[in-house]
Amino acid sequence: MSSTLTLSPVSTTAPAPRISPLGRGFVLESRQLVKSGLDETFAFFADAANLEHITPPFLGFDIRTPLPIDMHEGTLIEYRLRLMGVPMGWLTRIDRWEPGRSFVDTQLRGPYARWVHLHTFERAEGGTLVGDRVEYMLPLAPLSHPAHPLFVRPMLERIFRHRFEVISRVLG
Repeated sequence: MSSTLTLSPVSTTAPAPRISPLGRGFVLESRQLVKSGLDETFAFFADAANLEHITPPFLGFDIRTPLPIDMHEGTLIEYRLRLMGVPMGWLTRIDRWEPGRSFVDTQLRGPYARWVHLHTFERAEGGTLVGDRVEYMLPLAPLSHPAHPLFVRPMLERIFRHRFEVISRVLG
């Protein structure tokens, strides 16, 4: 996809992801049916530049790794973003790469003690089913758990609602 997407503001009608406790951390799950075919949908997600389009502006998200990025198992991607106004780096590694089916990105450095994001893609009647499953843990868990309902969960819900809306507009 082009890096010059023009998108209208995001509504609040997108469903919130499901977030549940998992051990000392949490799991976020989201599924979305898009009208685009499997190949087009996977290609959109395989282009790391599109991360900037599906990430809400309040995060000030910036990919630091030179584009285009050749995605495969072992690829490292470096970002800068702002969490509650605080700039920080984020480094992920692609730990699994199955074109047309799934990929996993794992945070090596960033704001979470653990962040493992499984992206899945399945042919479905009417298009492609896009799935997200993120297993994450806050730093200093379980001492940090009171921050989860106050700050972390609402922020992740906002991020994934934005993502849902943008993906709907781009991929149908």
